Amino acid sequence: MAVLHLTAKSLWNRRGTALLTIAAITISVALLLGVQKMRGAARESFANTVSGVDLIVGARSGPLNLLLYSVFRVGDATANVSWASYQKIAHHPDVAWTIPISLGDSHRGFRVMGTTLDYFRHYHFAGDHSLAFAAGGPFSDLYDAVLGADVAQTLGYKLGDQIIIAHGIGNVSFAQHKDKPFRVAGILRKTGTPVDRTVHVSLEAITAIHIDWQSGMQAPAGARVSAEEARHRDLTPDSVTAFLVGMNSRVMTFTMQRAINEYREEPLLAIIPGVALTQLWELVGIADRALMLVAAFVVLAGLLGMLTAILTSLNERRREMAILRSVGAGPRHVFSLLVTEAGVLGILGVLSGVLLTYVLLAVGQPVLEKRYGIYMRFGGISAMDALILGSIIVAALVMGLVPAWRAYRNALSDGLTPRV
Repeated sequence: MAVLHLTAKSLWNRRGTALLTIAAITISVALLLGVQKMRGAARESFANTVSGVDLIVGARSGPLNLLLYSVFRVGDATANVSWASYQKIAHHPDVAWTIPISLGDSHRGFRVMGTTLDYFRHYHFAGDHSLAFAAGGPFSDLYDAVLGADVAQTLGYKLGDQIIIAHGIGNVSFAQHKDKPFRVAGILRKTGTPVDRTVHVSLEAITAIHIDWQSGMQAPAGARVSAEEARHRDLTPDSVTAFLVGMNSRVMTFTMQRAINEYREEPLLAIIPGVALTQLWELVGIADRALMLVAAFVVLAGLLGMLTAILTSLNERRREMAILRSVGAGPRHVFSLLVTEAGVLGILGVLSGVLLTYVLLAVGQPVLEKRYGIYMRFGGISAMDALILGSIIVAALVMGLVPAWRAYRNALSDGLTPRV
């Protein structure tokens, strides 16, 4: 206790330097812990995006490309899946349900996805969570649209509002389906997944708005089909972008995957979402690990700053050390004082860093959730977090051994004899 009391007095006497040292450690700890929290949240968001889907089927390309455009709405398909092939696979006796999706249009920067009512019945995320409506319900009319939570919030839409779908996926499009406006029929609750940033319409609606379009251009004025006329046309789609598959028995998943990959009618690719997500995370994990390494070096820089501050102050404190030893403090007391100072600085820096991390999480959580779909949970300190923070404190104590050893070796006369 005497050592702690003496340490507190010593640090208070040098409070300016001590506060700067604590601030450096605080910032470095907050960065490292923040990166660790972000890594966990990003991994959880990846894993929770889609649940209960046994296979994702699309045109033959690459597993990651198929996963990105079908689940995360990133990129485009190289080709579509014909409606005949989709129907054949959907009606296979081992298939319990399917969710067809059709992509390619947008609304003010948000992707538009055509699908069926099975999407609202069978799509799950974060385990067994199903889609729920904050307002309204699924589309019941040809020109009904269901908005994700972010779409409605960002654009300020409410039930009954009219929206115009644009051709293509650019943020700004000059080719719009103005002759066939949609009505907001439902708004989904927040999911923390790409669903929040998607406008959902029926597959028939996608066919209807493109019924008089050829090669990305609308037909001349005399050959156009009005919104009402489109209702009476055959709106069976020619193809879909991809579709999600749920099996009656998961034992048959690999058999069905192999059968689809060897499908003779057209080149198709079937992927298992969990496997593809693992591959995607391994790819992203390179940057993830690099960021963690940078954060670790920042912490090291903060600890080296503490070591430099203590070593620099030793020259000024030579007389203080000598006086302590002259009044009965042995070399071990001086050694303990310097090590304890380093430990106290490390502990205060770690505690302040944890506090700063949670303050930044509270401020940044809405932004991360809104812009990137990453939901940060306000959980406690995990075992990994505790291990990291404990390692930082131990590192501070180890670094404190260097100035402590130098002070230990200083002779009593070194502090009392003036230098020439």
